[in-house]
Amino acid sequence: MLPDLGLDVLDDQKDAVALKRRRSIKSKVCCRSLQPQASRSLRRKEIIMKIHEYQGKGILKKYGVTVPRGAMATSREEAEAAARELLNSGASGVVVKAQIHAGGRGKGGGVKIAKSVSEAGDLADKMLGMKLITHQTGPEGRTVRRLLIEETLPIEKELYLGILVDRAEGKPVFMASAAGGMEIEQVAAENPDAILKQHIDPGMGLEAFQARKMAFKLGLQAHQINPAVQFLTNLYRAFLDTDASLVEINPFITTTDGRLFALDAKLTFDDNALFRHADIRELRDITEEDPLEVEASKYSLNYIKLDGSVGCMVNGAGLAMATMDIIKYAGGMPANFLDVGGGANAEQVAHAFEILLSDKNVKAVLINIFGGILRVDTLATGVVEAARKTNIQLPIVLRLEGTNVDEGKKILMNSGFNFLVCDTMKEAADKVVAAAR
Repeated sequence: MLPDLGLDVLDDQKDAVALKRRRSIKSKVCCRSLQPQASRSLRRKEIIMKIHEYQGKGILKKYGVTVPRGAMATSREEAEAAARELLNSGASGVVVKAQIHAGGRGKGGGVKIAKSVSEAGDLADKMLGMKLITHQTGPEGRTVRRLLIEETLPIEKELYLGILVDRAEGKPVFMASAAGGMEIEQVAAENPDAILKQHIDPGMGLEAFQARKMAFKLGLQAHQINPAVQFLTNLYRAFLDTDASLVEINPFITTTDGRLFALDAKLTFDDNALFRHADIRELRDITEEDPLEVEASKYSLNYIKLDGSVGCMVNGAGLAMATMDIIKYAGGMPANFLDVGGGANAEQVAHAFEILLSDKNVKAVLINIFGGILRVDTLATGVVEAARKTNIQLPIVLRLEGTNVDEGKKILMNSGFNFLVCDTMKEAADKVVAAAR
């Protein structure tokens, strides 16, 4: 996880959000997928898919990136079997690592060392089913359902490696730091010069001289330079071939006997490219995602749960951002980001409405639609269908403009529901904020 490293990469996906004013509405986001979990970004066309550490290491291993030996476990028996195999094959100990989509697991009690099979089993018993709370999960934490049982290694140095896309440069950027194994955000804030950034020409790929430069800058020994060049080259190839949005190794370690390993691995993928990667698509763990966001994805809806009380349904990410801003300006807090898109049909709108109302924190709803491809009468039909199906009791405020707006307003007026239709965004925001109080 990294803060602003000077890369003007406005957030890990789902669009143009200086969420400093949103989602509690704070936290500036810059590097894709490298921001705190609480500051989730909102980009329509770039929604990342995260995978677990053990899955990421499985991918990297296929590309020749050296990772510790290990196995995933979902029960005490599986954990003991994995520990037994590792200890019998020469490991001096095993690490039991909770698998959740969040960092800071060690500080939260999700990473423990065992010296015996029974100790590994005891740790597995304690971790499986536990609510692991870290600085990225928030106070609600995450339930641990999977573990990685991995060999311990004789660590000499802990370093940092990361690859992501620098949108300002239009190129991938390879980042490296000798200050690995710790909060890289802190390193970037206190000593930004400690982080080396090497931009990569997409047409050339990572060149050997660039990899050597990073290896030397990391302070590796002479006999480790060539293996490090191969390690970095393989890592970049994995990033490129899988259409990853982020590959992060923290820590990248050297051992006392001179070997190099990815001791941890974080990979995320832009879902626009997943049609090319059925194998990666299968790695999705929906138990790690917000249930409402999972439900929305089934209908190709862009939904992000936030912390306020005003539900929002909008078409288009730009209008959605403006809607959230004006709700905040009116003294309210948006409960969600919900972009139904330009080509939604009545059924999708109905599903969107149902998902929005499933959030118990929503006290009033603002629907802000500019009809273009999505005609206003189509939107109105979907809203009425959903209102009938859910027997809604909450105040619904609408601001409608565009194609077939008059027909849409008639559908709403004749629906039998007490919809409040406003002419301007400011009027709509004022009324919905007042209704949510």
